[in-house]
Amino acid sequence: MEPRAARGLRIGLTGGIGCGKTTAVGMFRELNFGVLESDAVVRDLWETDDEVKAAAVKRWPGILEKTLKSEIKISRRKVAEIVFADQKELEWLEGLLHPRVRLCWQSAMEVEPEKDWVVEIPLLFEKNLASGFDYTLCIASSPALQAARLAARGLSPAEIAARQARQWPLRDKIERADWVALNDGSVEFLRRQIVHFTSRLRNSSK
Repeated sequence: MEPRAARGLRIGLTGGIGCGKTTAVGMFRELNFGVLESDAVVRDLWETDDEVKAAAVKRWPGILEKTLKSEIKISRRKVAEIVFADQKELEWLEGLLHPRVRLCWQSAMEVEPEKDWVVEIPLLFEKNLASGFDYTLCIASSPALQAARLAARGLSPAEIAARQARQWPLRDKIERADWVALNDGSVEFLRRQIVHFTSRLRNSSK
């Protein structure tokens, strides 16, 4: 790695589904970190990357649907139904998307190497990506709160179970992470933990 004086912090942020990773990322943004969310990059790829769209439609012709404006677009819901029901299809999709997502965050950090960066990666440990960061942070919540948040997004119990089955158990992520932030309380409680975490790291890097 480059000497710390030549660049800012690199933090890999992960956690269980429904634990509040997006909320935590917003707090890093408020603390002047550069932030990249893997899920947001994927959404952008579905909208703008013609190679991704063409490859997906070739493999799954049935994922196209007509919008209320009579536009023909890829249904991410239909894609999710396919890949979360078939490990082989999920692996194919990850092979298509993950290299592009990784290139996105690596390019951003190369453009502004002196900036502190946090990258949200749901599969940070599952895909052996932790070594690319100085520190890892896991956002954790109780199973009951996870389920409630996911239900509020409109996911059924079966859909929640399918998504959780594709990730490591939260306890395994907690064990691997350098730091853990608990998101069972108020937003302010989570913010205090993030502020403490970033202050410790920024002070130690001086």
